[in-house]
Amino acid sequence: MRPHPPGSQAEVARSRGEEAGEAKVVEMSGLGRLFGRGKKEKGPTPEEAIQKLKETEKILIKKQEFLEQKIQQELQMAKKHGTKNKRAALQALRRKKRFEQQLAQTDGTLSTLEFQREAIENATTNAEVLRTMELAAQGMKKAYQDMDIDKVDELMADITEQQEVAQQISDAISRPVGFDVDEDELLEELEKLEQEELARELLHVGDKEEEPSIKLPSVPSTHLPEEPAPKADEDEEALKQLAEWVS
Repeated sequence: MRPHPPGSQAEVARSRGEEAGEAKVVEMSGLGRLFGRGKKEKGPTPEEAIQKLKETEKILIKKQEFLEQKIQQELQMAKKHGTKNKRAALQALRRKKRFEQQLAQTDGTLSTLEFQREAIENATTNAEVLRTMELAAQGMKKAYQDMDIDKVDELMADITEQQEVAQQISDAISRPVGFDVDEDELLEELEKLEQEELARELLHVGDKEEEPSIKLPSVPSTHLPEEPAPKADEDEEALKQLAEWVS
């Protein structure tokens, strides 16, 4: 095949094709960055997202207050014109309806943001709880890593055995040492002594002297002195004698 001379139509077409391909690559890379196919940026932390949502909620609350004021203003404007200027009254009502629609949209948006914020807060709390539970599990695992259930059983068995030995030693120490006496023999001897003492008491029952009777004091023969007359009788007697002397 004969090579094309420089500046021919084939060479120009090939050059244009390369330029078009490079432009297409550049365009595709731009679209990739636009739709997120480029390098991904680091997302916000939950705390940053919650803070951003709170700021947006404040803006929407202010917008609600503004729209409510505008609705009241347009309502007052419609009442003011009434039937005098029907066109102005209708325009005021149209603006009122538009503001009410915006207020309803703002209310819905605010509810969505509040739901998202609460969801992130709950997720953050749950994540913190899970981390705490994981740390607690690791701590418990570390606490028991040097323990073996077989060793624990052996230790408890040793403790039980040592307690039994200690009880045996205590019993041996508290046992009397020396002359061993039969308790049954001592009880039998004590019973014989009691029988003999009872028999002696029965033999000497009749020999006991009677107890002397208790003598009561005799009634006195002399008369008791009479009780002195009251002082009132003595005064009466003196007055009587004085009256007789005067007469």
